[in-house]
Amino acid sequence: MSGSNFASLLSSMEADAGSYSMVLPDDWLQGRTAFGGLSAALCWEAAQRADDALPPLRSAQFAFVGPAGGRLRIEPTLLRRGKSSAFYSVDLHGDDTLAVRGLLCFGASRPSSLDQVDLPAPVVPSWDDCPTYFETSDQRRFLQHFDSRFAAGARPFTAGAKPEMVVWLRHRDTATPSTIAPLIALADALPPAAIVNFQPGGGPISTMTWSIDVLSDAPRSASGWWLVRSTAQTAVNGYSAQDMVVWDDQGAPVLAMRQTVAIFA
Repeated sequence: MSGSNFASLLSSMEADAGSYSMVLPDDWLQGRTAFGGLSAALCWEAAQRADDALPPLRSAQFAFVGPAGGRLRIEPTLLRRGKSSAFYSVDLHGDDTLAVRGLLCFGASRPSSLDQVDLPAPVVPSWDDCPTYFETSDQRRFLQHFDSRFAAGARPFTAGAKPEMVVWLRHRDTATPSTIAPLIALADALPPAAIVNFQPGGGPISTMTWSIDVLSDAPRSASGWWLVRSTAQTAVNGYSAQDMVVWDDQGAPVLAMRQTVAIFA
């Protein structure tokens, strides 16, 4: 791995009159912009730094309205703070232009008579028994920071296959922070699932919105590996709606997500 690791990337964020700024290294780019997962992770990081007594993240919504490159400025704003919850909006600007708008909901755990989970992990081989997923020819520079193992589903440009991929992912750098930020970044490392049905060569594809529900107070993976499933449920009129889930290395669900994706193919 070359370039800056995730920990050093976060440490480069500097406080500046209620906001945070940093210059995004080229090795974290997807084309001319930060990939969506990194932008979302930086939004969480800014809110956390603005208020280090926040309860765990419960849900978040992100709109990717423009490219996030060059010097980034991240502005967290407290909308409301209650006894057990807090809402933050976070705007991320790239070169003084709005790139990402986030809405983050934090909430403390509370006693409950309900204990129901129905998101079973798919039965797939261990990461050690799976082939690499990301191709060395892939031009998305940020991929150098992730290990990948193809567990089930279909690879990109497999016309006629179900538009679904199941992939083990982990950060190459084993010293990533023990916060949710690295997981948010990793959860968006896969290409949109609609790319499975693209013709060879394809065309541009870009995430527009991303909704995340966090299912654990503090998601952990002892091995560093996370299982990510992405399924395109629709791909019509130049847009795709996709469902995504992340499980830890023991099969416990930790993130449930949806994305709207723009398709130019």
